[in-house]
Amino acid sequence: MATLAADQTTETTLTHWTEGNPEPADLAHIPGEGGYPVVGNTFKMLADPHIFTKDMVEKYGTVYRNKAFGGWVVALVGADANELVLFDRQKLFSSEQGWGPILDQLFPRGLMLMDFDHHRADRKALSIAFKPGPMRHYAGSLNRGIADAVKDWGGDQMLFYPAIKKLTLDLAADSFIGIEWGPEADKINEAFVYMVQASVAPIRHPLPFTLMRKGVKGREFLVDYFTKETHRRRKEGGGQDMFSQFATAEREDGSLLPVDEVVDHMNFLMMAAHDTITSSATSLIYLLAKNPEWQEKLRAEITAITGGSGDLGYDDLGKLELTEMAFKEALRMIPPVPSTPRRALRDFEFGGYTIPAGTHVGINAQYVHHMEEHWPEPEKFDPMRFTPDQVKARHKYAWVPFGGGAHMCLGLHFAYMQVKVLMAQILTRYQIEIEEGYDPAWKAWPIPQPKDGLKVTFRSLS
Repeated sequence: MATLAADQTTETTLTHWTEGNPEPADLAHIPGEGGYPVVGNTFKMLADPHIFTKDMVEKYGTVYRNKAFGGWVVALVGADANELVLFDRQKLFSSEQGWGPILDQLFPRGLMLMDFDHHRADRKALSIAFKPGPMRHYAGSLNRGIADAVKDWGGDQMLFYPAIKKLTLDLAADSFIGIEWGPEADKINEAFVYMVQASVAPIRHPLPFTLMRKGVKGREFLVDYFTKETHRRRKEGGGQDMFSQFATAEREDGSLLPVDEVVDHMNFLMMAAHDTITSSATSLIYLLAKNPEWQEKLRAEITAITGGSGDLGYDDLGKLELTEMAFKEALRMIPPVPSTPRRALRDFEFGGYTIPAGTHVGINAQYVHHMEEHWPEPEKFDPMRFTPDQVKARHKYAWVPFGGGAHMCLGLHFAYMQVKVLMAQILTRYQIEIEEGYDPAWKAWPIPQPKDGLKVTFRSLS
């Protein structure tokens, strides 16, 4: 078996995504299965990854091996596994080499595809975009944009997912890039849609007429656009939007980030922000429609703070405690990133097994978020699970929708802000309704979404 030396965690080593893969025999002591010839369990996982994980855990336990997407992966399932991999005290795991085979053609050099010192330096530089000044600016943009959109949602039944996806993309054009909604924003949005869809395309080469080809072409368009814009904003001076903040971000030594890195960070963070928020906002709307008593509780909280206007000031965001708890419960039930890959840089022990260096490993937030040992009645929507006492009593890594450790989502406070503003604007105007017995099927990958678009009615309160 080829191994990686304990100290080989330099940037040079981390670019070798395939060197040092263990042979199948090196993983034979770990229970599991390889599935069909060539394709392994790929199509089983794509069909229903949650059922697949449940079946594998029942058969083999919380550490098992599985062949899919062209290689072997060792799954590590449980809150302890989440802590081991995400907190990563010993720097055992590479996020770059975990996500790289999935995202390298589309989102190379995003924060998730960086490790250790390089990741820390770029994360610190980019964090300027999430300081109070820019965040206050985003809050104003979100209030205006969301209010303008949702005012026309009342009346007949509508499909919520495409509506919120369009709104989220439009908001990203405004808050993230600082451009007016229109044809230019539409082209940018279309490119992002193709890139995200291509991230889990079974065909991993950009052959003509494939989804991967559309994704790669979308990336080419955005690289050209963001490169030109970075030069322009550095020359002319930027604004308060996120892209301008990135374009002028400095490292600790005072140097600007290289232009190509600004471009890659912007591509990645646009994807990470708008698709995950679209998914989680849809989950919350669906769960509130199913649990109207919680709509009333959130509406009362929001009305007390906004006076019923729906406009939520930046300084009032922290006061929406019940709203935040409801959002956290939605993230528990339907996490927007159901599983997370890594690659082991050195041999390690877990669950009674020695897992060799070079092994691709994965943790599963979706499964852990539904484990009864952490979440009694896991299929019940109960925001009270997130009271301070409940949180303190629970395993810290039983809830990981934003990841954890050094790779904790940089934009998590932006996500809370956007969803709180959305809830304030919707719940002060409407009662959210679904048909009795309605239980839509969900597509699990690349990011959860209702297959039918989620049929909801926003009934005017006035």
